[in-house]
Amino acid sequence: MALIHDHAAEHSDDIIAKPGPEQEALGPLLDYQSAWNLRDIKGMKAAFHFPHVRVASGKITTLDEDAAFPEGFFERFIQSTGWHYSLWDYRHAVQSTADKVHFAVQFTRYRADDTVIGHYPSLWIVSLIDGRWGVQARSSFAP
Repeated sequence: MALIHDHAAEHSDDIIAKPGPEQEALGPLLDYQSAWNLRDIKGMKAAFHFPHVRVASGKITTLDEDAAFPEGFFERFIQSTGWHYSLWDYRHAVQSTADKVHFAVQFTRYRADDTVIGHYPSLWIVSLIDGRWGVQARSSFAP
């Protein structure tokens, strides 16, 4: 099962033209998205550079150094939801300092047959801590 669609390469990552913290902080977002589409847990954790906490069904789970999804998790997830991969629609810095950037982003989720599931706006807070950029928090909003 292919997890990255060919037209993913058509989307430009050069969204923010000016140099500075906005451009530097963009890297973790792109790295996370690539890792998620590849279902690369180590890559997702490296991109975040923060404990990755999810709240679902009233339970809190953390992707720490030893955490892993059960075998076949992504395959079952794709089968149950029809979701296959996602691509950024836009990424814009709405506020920034030397060590923190707030990005307004939107991504589109696609099924394996390339039909659109939906568009999801989100706010990401990316911070510079211990010399590395990482996604500190993110929140998504239902369309």
